[in-house]
Amino acid sequence: MKIDCKPFRVEEGDTVKLAKWPTRVDPLYRSQDDYESQLARQVGRLSELQQRLYATSRHAVLLILQGMDASGKDGVIRHVMSGINPQGCQVTSFKHPSAEELQHDFLWRTTRNLPERGRIGVFNRSYYEEVLIVRVHPEILRSENLPDAIASHRHVWRERYRSIRDMERHLEANGTRIVKVFLHMSPGEQRKRFLERIDEPGKNWKFNVQDMEERRYWAQYMDAYGKCLSATSTRESPWYAVPADDKPNARLIVSQILVRTLEGLKLRKPALAAKEREALAAMRERLVRE
Repeated sequence: MKIDCKPFRVEEGDTVKLAKWPTRVDPLYRSQDDYESQLARQVGRLSELQQRLYATSRHAVLLILQGMDASGKDGVIRHVMSGINPQGCQVTSFKHPSAEELQHDFLWRTTRNLPERGRIGVFNRSYYEEVLIVRVHPEILRSENLPDAIASHRHVWRERYRSIRDMERHLEANGTRIVKVFLHMSPGEQRKRFLERIDEPGKNWKFNVQDMEERRYWAQYMDAYGKCLSATSTRESPWYAVPADDKPNARLIVSQILVRTLEGLKLRKPALAAKEREALAAMRERLVRE
C-alpha cells in the first residue's frame, strides 16, 4: 500500500493546534501479516539506502523522535531501524541532564552526539525537551545555572526556538538532513498502555511513577508541543505529527518518511575512475593466479 505522508507534515508557517490533528487514522494494513510484510519491505529499502549513504559519505540523516511517555518511540526504533547495519546507524537517548551538561548551553549535549556523514542518527528525545518539559515546568530553568538575564527573560522560548532553527539550518547547509517526528497519542491510549505496563509482569520495568505525575499536565504539554511545532517546522527540517494510537500504523508512516528522505538525497554508490578499475582488474588476475 502506498503511504502518503503529506497529511502528517507540518508546513512552515502553520499554526498547530494538536486537538485538530488526529491520533488515529484508518489502518494502512489489512492484517498483521500484511503489516509485517509492508514493514519488511520498508526496512529492506532503508537498508539499501543506508548502504548508499555510508558509501558516499557526503550526507548524514538525523531522525528526532518526540512524544509523550508510552507514545512508542522505543518501538519505532526497534522495528523500523531493525534492518540497518549497526555500523551505519547510531541511537542516542536523552534523559535528565547531568551536572556537566547543565554547565553548558542547552544544545551542547545533543550536538556532541550528532551523526557523522554517512550515518543515520536517531535521537530518542532531544534538545526539544528544553522547549517542552522545561516550558511545562519552568522552575527547571533555575537548575540550569543560566545567567540571570536569560533565566528571567520573558522571551526565553522565542530565543530558544531561534537557536534551534539556526542550528538546524547550519546542519542542513553542511550535509545533515533532519527529520522530526512527534508521535501524537491520545490520553486514553496512554492510559491503556500504562495499564498494560502494570498488569503484565514482563512490562513492569517500563512503568515509572513520574510518568503518572506528568499525565496531570497533558493540556500544558499539548500546548507546548503545538507552539514548538509551529515555531520550528521548516521546509528543510519539517516536523511530522504522526498518529500514534495505532503502533503498526505509526511505524509504517515513520519508515516511509525515512525512505522518502533518503531517496530525496539521490544517493549513488561512488563510481571508480578508469585507473582504479584497471588496478582492480590487475588485482583480480593476481588473485586468480594464486
